[in-house]
Amino acid sequence: MAVPGSPGLLRVLWLLAVFGAVSSLDSGMLFPRESSSREVKELSGLWGFRADKSPDRKQGFDEAWYKRPLAESGPVIDMPVPASYNDITQDPALRDFIGWVWYEREVVVPARWIADKGTRIVLRVGSAHYYSVTWVNGVKVTEHKGGHLPFEAEIGSLLRADPLTPCRITIAVNNTLTLDTLPPGTIQHMDDHTKYPEGFFIQNIYFDFFNYAGIHRAVLLYTTPKAYVDDITVVTDFSDNTGLVKYKVSVKGAASASLKVTLTDKDGHCVASSSEPSGVLTVVDVKLWWPYLMHENPAYLYSLEVRVLASNKGSTSEDVYALPVGIRTVSVTSSQFLINNKPFYFHGVNKHEDADIRGKGFDWPLVVKDFNLLKWLGANSFRTSHYPYAEEILQMCDRHGIVVIDECPGVGIKDIRSFGNASLTHHLFVMDELVRRDKNHPSVVMWSVANEPAAEMPPAEYYFKTLIKHTKALDPTRPVTYITDSNYARDKGAPFVDVICVNSYFSWYHDPGHLEVIPIQLSTQFESWYGKYQKPIIQSEYGADAVPGLHNDPPMMFTEEYQKAVLQSYHRVFDQKRKQYVIGELIWNFADFMTAQGITRVVGNKKGIFSRQRQPKSAAFILKERYWRLANETGKLPVWTKYPCSL
Repeated sequence: MAVPGSPGLLRVLWLLAVFGAVSSLDSGMLFPRESSSREVKELSGLWGFRADKSPDRKQGFDEAWYKRPLAESGPVIDMPVPASYNDITQDPALRDFIGWVWYEREVVVPARWIADKGTRIVLRVGSAHYYSVTWVNGVKVTEHKGGHLPFEAEIGSLLRADPLTPCRITIAVNNTLTLDTLPPGTIQHMDDHTKYPEGFFIQNIYFDFFNYAGIHRAVLLYTTPKAYVDDITVVTDFSDNTGLVKYKVSVKGAASASLKVTLTDKDGHCVASSSEPSGVLTVVDVKLWWPYLMHENPAYLYSLEVRVLASNKGSTSEDVYALPVGIRTVSVTSSQFLINNKPFYFHGVNKHEDADIRGKGFDWPLVVKDFNLLKWLGANSFRTSHYPYAEEILQMCDRHGIVVIDECPGVGIKDIRSFGNASLTHHLFVMDELVRRDKNHPSVVMWSVANEPAAEMPPAEYYFKTLIKHTKALDPTRPVTYITDSNYARDKGAPFVDVICVNSYFSWYHDPGHLEVIPIQLSTQFESWYGKYQKPIIQSEYGADAVPGLHNDPPMMFTEEYQKAVLQSYHRVFDQKRKQYVIGELIWNFADFMTAQGITRVVGNKKGIFSRQRQPKSAAFILKERYWRLANETGKLPVWTKYPCSL
């Protein structure tokens, strides 16, 4: 029991103050989990598919393809979900298609779901790029702007209106990018008919990865009772050996309901409980959530189970939801990043959701393989470049102690028109969605609101000041950054971030082939940024392309030897500056990935230390040796990591 003036009470008061600052959207976005009161039906598999190849891409809407089975209005092909549609067929027009595509699936809904009017039936789409409209049995149920984040709609009343009719789900998805979308882009029409066919246009993008499109994550049906847990927000802290879990539960569908909140450890033992919708749970002899390789028992997770009991007209219903909880703190000083009050050094990677055939489609074998490679490498962190990753990936990070810089899709903000009010309004809403989805993940330690924007432009100061202030109001417990590659003296947004994240490619995009410039230019970069802002710095990108199997000595660009030499030159400077204010290094990139066709890319970006098929280049072994050495210097390795192994 805390006494007035004690550190424990002060911690609780701080948690209450922080919690009061947290804002949210009108409803929660809890990840669908099965429980004694909830069922989940996954709709992965083959869907009917058609691209609207009409000149204005509006034929599907003009002819109302959603009102009847898609095959009745024209030919359809099989399309796997989740997956990008681009690389599935042999049609080059579909690979580079811009505009509306249509998906359809008939679903058998369990009869008990329909019969029980006390059961909510929710349709959820994990991610579709970028603008989506969804119908059920020809009735529009929702639309969503933006990729990478989930959206859902309650459809129970619609299904019960005609219970004998199969549930036909139609989803139209448009991957067109404009100056107001995230990421932004422009459509360019080529009207010179001596050079281009009638109606020819291209999508201009300002980012260096392929514009994969389609339904990229699982489509689900899930159920809850009418009175249900809509949202849970958790903020954690600790004092000495006592953990503090500040929680808030939002319940919908009941005027009044009783709650039981129980926090259990990994062995299933109750360590704290409450019957209030919000409060602070005290955990004696707390086991903190630690990053991989920083502690002998990393990634410890408790389980917060919420039970809601509601009565309505003489009947009662119960909803049960369990949320994994990692108790840890994050803070930043002028020269350090602290997790649980101990200095943390990011030695990790940048990644892409990208692989052969499936594009950005979620794939469990690929995810597990990537985590095996991360742990083999000795990486303790990654950045979700340049968009939010699947929720299942963050859950893996929670369980394995991989620290995440969670980035929104604000990549390629290069045009001054993308700093306008419409763009800012959408960007703010996307941050609302991102924080709402990912706020409870202990692995997420920092929000990144953009990657390499044209932050030297005059509108950038107001834009990023507003954006960062808004994000901090949404979540005061995590630092906020954006990734810069602009000149420190002209950057308008850097004064508002908590951590400086810098991308630079000395001896590659600048002074190509001249390895000797790296020590001078990298040292100058660090000293200039820190001298101006007095904030800790992460080298958030660095690297060089290497074609697997291409060798030359002396090293030449695009060979594995050159990639190794670039990394080693950077590492020598990192070792000097990490003793002062550099708090991390993230290699670009974990694996090779696809890009748009162009003269600067030969079948994609080759800066991966692994090939696109996840085979190591020489640089992977350089990085592995370095990361395990860093882990030995900065962490406390568990016994089993004496010989790095798989999951």
